[in-house]
Amino acid sequence: MKEVSVFDAVGMVLAHDLTQIIPGEFKGRRFKKGHVIASEDIDVLLSMGKRNLFVIDKEEKDIHEDEAALRIAVAAAGNGIRLVAPGEGKIELVADCDGLLKINTALLNQLIDQDEIMFASIHENQLVKKGQKIAGTRVIPLFVNESIVAGAEKVCQTGTLIEVLPLKKLKIGLVTTGSEVYTGKIKDAFGPVLRKKFGDLGSEVMNQVFADDDEDMIAGCIQKLIEEGADMIGVTGGMSVDPDDRTPTGIRKAGGHIVTYGAPVLPGAMFMLAYIGNVPVVGLPGCVMYRGVSIFDLVVPRILAGEIPTRTDIKKLAHGGLCQTCEVCTYPNCGFGKAY
Repeated sequence: MKEVSVFDAVGMVLAHDLTQIIPGEFKGRRFKKGHVIASEDIDVLLSMGKRNLFVIDKEEKDIHEDEAALRIAVAAAGNGIRLVAPGEGKIELVADCDGLLKINTALLNQLIDQDEIMFASIHENQLVKKGQKIAGTRVIPLFVNESIVAGAEKVCQTGTLIEVLPLKKLKIGLVTTGSEVYTGKIKDAFGPVLRKKFGDLGSEVMNQVFADDDEDMIAGCIQKLIEEGADMIGVTGGMSVDPDDRTPTGIRKAGGHIVTYGAPVLPGAMFMLAYIGNVPVVGLPGCVMYRGVSIFDLVVPRILAGEIPTRTDIKKLAHGGLCQTCEVCTYPNCGFGKAY
């Protein structure tokens, strides 16, 4: 930055905002930081009492912060995102639909490793609402060289850095196990909870069937629901380590390929994820019934968004998966911001 005479400033870049005051008529910003001084500006500047200006040296290949931020945001944004320019060189990325936020963290790390680039986002794998701000980007200086922006665009072109995936509307089949419910000794409380949970995610429970603590009966119920057209199966009850808990065995007998039995999340450690062909089967522990947020809310939305979670994906939940009773959730990726 340097100080020059207003008469020598034509073609140079203003280093700060300039306020104009016309008594009784106007008071506000007349020239914005980054404005390139033109010859017609000289008389206005002189009327404002500006005989000297602080300007920034700008090379021919330099790009203004507004253009640079826009180019980076366009390159980074995938489906389900729109861009908003609030000013001051920033571009905000906003969800253009309800859905699951996905971020390629490897690409994000490569992007911010580029000199003079800033990109910040909320945590991925959480549900976001249309209109919610999910990320923002800018460059650090007022002007950057073209090569910096081109390098950032090149990084983003190797994959999708950030996107919002809408949730699919699936038909859900429920199998509720347990002799106490099957024989009518107690009333089922799991069904109403899951109807609401799936309903809140845009899917519908098409049928709920009941099974005794018998793996063959459980397997038969699962197969019956798949034959009826269920896109996804939820199995409740019998997911603990008691000797008479037959649900995991029943899922296996139904042809389930087990992705994981057990998850590093509390509450939700006894969760099971399996697939029968293309149909996901989730074995849901009791905590899903009585906890507002649990392993259900960390995994099921990802399945509804079209993901096929792997064992590695589930194991990654360990970092932050110890959920405590507090005002702010300790799990940084869930996005619910409350105790589970």
